[in-house]
Amino acid sequence: MMSQAPHQEVALSTSDQKATSRAPRNFLARQIPPLTPRQWRVFGVSTTAGFFDMYDSALLSLALSQIQSGLGVAEARLGAMLSAIRLGYLASFLISPLADVFGRRRLLLYTILGYALFTGLTALAPNEHSFIAAQFVSRAFSGAEATVSLVILAEEVDAALRGWVVGLQGALAISGYGLAAIVFALIDVIPYGWRGLYALALLPLVLIVPLRRLLPESKRFEAEQLDKMRPARLLQPLIALFKTYPRRLVTVVSVGFLNAMGASSATFLFPKYLQEVHRWSAPQVSFLVVFGGALGILGSVLGGQISDRHGRRASGALFMLVGAPLTVWLYTTGGNLVAEIWILRLFFDTASGTIISVYSAELFPTSHRSAAASAQIVAGTTGGALGLLLETVLYGLIGSHWAAIKALTFFWAAAALVMYLGYPETAGQELEAISPETP
Repeated sequence: MMSQAPHQEVALSTSDQKATSRAPRNFLARQIPPLTPRQWRVFGVSTTAGFFDMYDSALLSLALSQIQSGLGVAEARLGAMLSAIRLGYLASFLISPLADVFGRRRLLLYTILGYALFTGLTALAPNEHSFIAAQFVSRAFSGAEATVSLVILAEEVDAALRGWVVGLQGALAISGYGLAAIVFALIDVIPYGWRGLYALALLPLVLIVPLRRLLPESKRFEAEQLDKMRPARLLQPLIALFKTYPRRLVTVVSVGFLNAMGASSATFLFPKYLQEVHRWSAPQVSFLVVFGGALGILGSVLGGQISDRHGRRASGALFMLVGAPLTVWLYTTGGNLVAEIWILRLFFDTASGTIISVYSAELFPTSHRSAAASAQIVAGTTGGALGLLLETVLYGLIGSHWAAIKALTFFWAAAALVMYLGYPETAGQELEAISPETP
């Protein structure tokens, strides 16, 4: 591998004066990190990309009953369909490492373009197989988009603020779920129903031109170019990923896999659970997602801040560990209490998700950071897909989606244990100190 430039860490670890300024006392104001204009620009672009990705993901969950009815998907095939779609994220592993070769900026713009086109094509799917195909390719681009957005942001912000900023980005991106919930409430009004909702995903195409002007290239990637450290071959980042820090790679993959295996079914099937078990209407589901979700996603911001101050390893493990019993409670309770439990579960889920994301960007060098972040997404995708398949198997055995979901939370708790025992502590450290380039 390539050696680290001797001047790189000094140049990149110098914090902007604004980053050391004292935060306001007002609670809401304290959630706004002190960033430079350049950092805010990168933050805005990366958040915009994540916003539309969450919109697409939310539609599949929110409108699942309507999609299932419109395409004639049998109940027994539901888990298999969701699993096949999630496997599209595996293909992002072939796209994301290109950011280590050609640059973060260029690849982010290309992935936004690909994601928007194929999500829009979903609206035209005539049957189950074409729907799966369009969503599969869309997930490949959106997975790469999420990876590059995370990497470019982690490389730009100061070490002391990294968890905070990534958490805030995640919270704002998750608001794309809120937009999906708002339009879902109008599913019986919007032309063509769920197909019309997917057609709205073409809107990011109009952002491509302004984003090309606003988004700078990552400073760390530019430093590699100047020092001739940048990978020259397409497979080089992938080869380096498996050779440089194998133990870290195994740990990151294990946590991502187990976490998704335990949580994916509970997340995907929750709107269906509300509509079929609690007899909620589409507007009621939307109301909870928009207003309750606004409280729950604060876990992303606060989780990032807590991990910056008190350490990522213990914080992330604790958040994940609490999420498992909350899920069991959620799918056991009745009445209005289901809303309060869901908000709590979302809080801890987004908090732990933020820390998992930050770790994936911190634990590997710049030369293959995008490949490493993509590996975590691939692990989560594989675990989530297997979790959905296992849910389908359990449904066939016990006849209840909700009992199957509760059984799968065992894997979620196991992920917390692996994180606590296997991850190093990285809070407050520069990326070059956490994961130096190796010869």
